[in-house]
Order: sequence, then C-alpha cells, then structure tokens
Amino acid sequence: MISFDAEHGFLKEDILSYQSDVTRIHHMIHEKTGAGNDFLGWVDLPRDYNKEEFDRIQQLAAKLKGKYDTLIVCGIGGSYLGAAAAIDMIRGLYPEEGPEVLFTGNTFSSTYMSQILKHIENKSVVLDVVSKSGTTTETALAFRMLREFMEKKYGKEECKWRIVVTTDRAKGTLKALADQEGYEEFVVPDDIGGRYSVLSAVGLVPMALAGIDINKVMEGFAAAYKDLDTDDLKKNPAYRYGVTRRILQNQGYNVEMFVTYEPQMRLVGEWWKQLFGESEGKDGKGILPDSVTFSTDLHSMGQFIQQGNKLLFETGIKVNHPTENLTIPDDPANFDQMNYLSGKDLDWVNKMAQEGTLQAHVEDGHVPNLMITLDDMKEYTFGYMCYFFFLACAMTCYMLDINPFNQPGVEIYKRNMFHLLGKPGYEK
Repeated sequence: MISFDAEHGFLKEDILSYQSDVTRIHHMIHEKTGAGNDFLGWVDLPRDYNKEEFDRIQQLAAKLKGKYDTLIVCGIGGSYLGAAAAIDMIRGLYPEEGPEVLFTGNTFSSTYMSQILKHIENKSVVLDVVSKSGTTTETALAFRMLREFMEKKYGKEECKWRIVVTTDRAKGTLKALADQEGYEEFVVPDDIGGRYSVLSAVGLVPMALAGIDINKVMEGFAAAYKDLDTDDLKKNPAYRYGVTRRILQNQGYNVEMFVTYEPQMRLVGEWWKQLFGESEGKDGKGILPDSVTFSTDLHSMGQFIQQGNKLLFETGIKVNHPTENLTIPDDPANFDQMNYLSGKDLDWVNKMAQEGTLQAHVEDGHVPNLMITLDDMKEYTFGYMCYFFFLACAMTCYMLDINPFNQPGVEIYKRNMFHLLGKPGYEK
C-alpha cells in the first residue's frame, strides 16, 4: 500500500548498513523493552483493539445518523489532530455527504470561540469532547462554554445523547461529569500517548460520527501491522524511511519538509508534525518538521527551497489515484492560451507539476528528496499510513537514543501559564 523511495536523497551512507541497529530496535519496539515502553500500546493495537468498544462506536454513529448537521470535536494536540487529518483526507474538504465538522478546544482565541458559538446557533449539534483528564485548559474552557450553550439550547436531557465523551477509563473530572450527566463514554487508552492515539476511540469516534467507514480504516491498520512486522530493511519501507532521516541529519540536514500536492492532506502534514516533532524534539536532538502544500506554496516557499540555505530535505507524498478528477475543457477563443491542455486530466497536470518540481529541486537546487507513495486517500490507506508513520517515528527516535513517547518540554509553558493565570498551587 505504501512505498518509499530515497533515490534522490543524496545519501552518503548505505541504508542497509544500519541493519543491525534496526534489528535491535525492532525487537525493542515489539518486545516493549525500550524507553517509554508503557506507551507502546499502539504496536499491537491493530490486533488487540477493544472490539466491544469498536462496536459501540459504530452503533452510536448509526443511532445518531441524520439527527445532526454539525459535529464539533473538542480537544487539542493528539486529541483532535489525527481525527482532523483523517476526516479531511478521506472525505475531502467539501464533501457532499455527512455533517459539517468543526474543531474547538485547541486555542484560547476569543474571536475563534465567539464565532464558533455564533455559527452553531441555528445548527443541530453533536459534541465529542476528548480529554484524558478533563482539565486540559484549552479544551476544558471550550467545553465549559459549549456545554452551557447546548444545555440552554437543548436542555440537559437531550444533551445526554448530543454530548459524547472520550476520557480516562476510571478517573478524572471529565469521567466524573460524564457519569453524572449520563453522556455516552469511550476510553482514552492508558498505554497510548495522544499523538499515537488516532486509531483508538480518540480518533475513531469523530471519524464514525463524520460518516467514515471505520471498518475499512482498521483493515488498513491491520494490513500494515502484518506487512511491516519485519526487521528486514529490504522489506520494511517504514524502517527505511526512519533510517534515511538519521542519515540525512548526520549530513547536516536539520529540517524536514513534508510535501503534499493535495489540499485535503494538509492536516495530515499537521498531524505528522506533531508525531515527529513531539516525539523526537528533546535532549537537544531531532529534526524540525515542517509542511507545505504544493503547487500553492511553490509561489511562496519554493524560492527558498530551490535556492536558499541548504538546511532542509523534502519528503514528498505522491498519491496515485485522486479522490475525484476533472477533464480540462477546450476554449475556442483560447484567451488563456491553455488549449494545449484541453482534454487532459487535471490530476495529470498535478502529477506533472510534482515531477517538474522534483527535478528542479534535485537537479538545480540539490535538495535531497524522499518520496512516499500512497495508492489513494481512502479509509484503508489512511489506516495503513498511520501505522507506517508510527513505526518510522519509533525507529528514528530510538536511533537517537531518546524516549519517543514523552514530552517534558510541553509542561514548562503550562506551569508558567498557570502561574500567570493565578491557578492555585502554581504560585512562585
């Protein structure tokens, strides 16, 4: 389902020379003996996911279908990015079917929150709030305001089915509230960190409520679990990608640019940035992840990539089959001088732009380029892609001898913010 190509990577080392390191780390991952092993639940999740909960998610989506036109997902970081990436990639940006999907709880912007509340005044809303503790500040504040809005609009009794909660199995303020109010509850796994949680209830609930076939998503997830369960670098493209990142950083490239030519995959880039940035960026180590959507961003970032400071390499995403396609019409007047493309598929033009950019950046710009190829942007492929990136991220982080599953630096801003907000217990 996914192939990896480093032909244009300008690598000064042979990927296969890292086989012994890869074998050692492969066993660390699958035997759960490495740093952060308490959060390796995603490794066997395609096989061991909670089937009863999965069925309840599907039953909820079927029961609520047609009863709402707007789905709000309230969460931050891994509590929303994976779902947002999946919904955009699979449905496209302007789907003909399914509810409008909005995301809140990921910012303190007063304007954003105010406009959301105004926007949904005349909508039929279902709210999915995702927080393990229930006290994550951005999410808790947004949920407080949304719950007030919904209780006034619908009443507490109706909110029992309009509000869905994904939180800790046994403790926390959100768990207590859900028990008290009678909301439908799903579980944030104890052994899976937020940025690896998209194919747990954290991401599956909003996907299902958005009208996505989560059975197909999990089929792709399971296929990757089977296909990529090998330490052989010749057979495992996820590990080859992980090793290649380390080789390129050893050559002085400290920025990786995730490049897609499909706007519906922009949020996949945002999810990928969190996965790699939060996993790898610690102990003064790691590659800075960034993302662009071409050809749009070729008219802004293209100049720097082509001729600027040689500090980055690109990882391009090629999609063999678009979700939809169009044929370019003929214009007898040819005022725009585009008739040389009449009758061509627009996706073919997109692919020629990708090929031409690759040639320019490699041959003239001397920018290392890696290529990951997906068959399409459907459910199965999304599930497969998630496991591919999970494995690659774990491999590349363990090669740096760091814990891929913690985020100690994130806590520092929170302590400072809590002090400034006057939160009890954070006085200096």
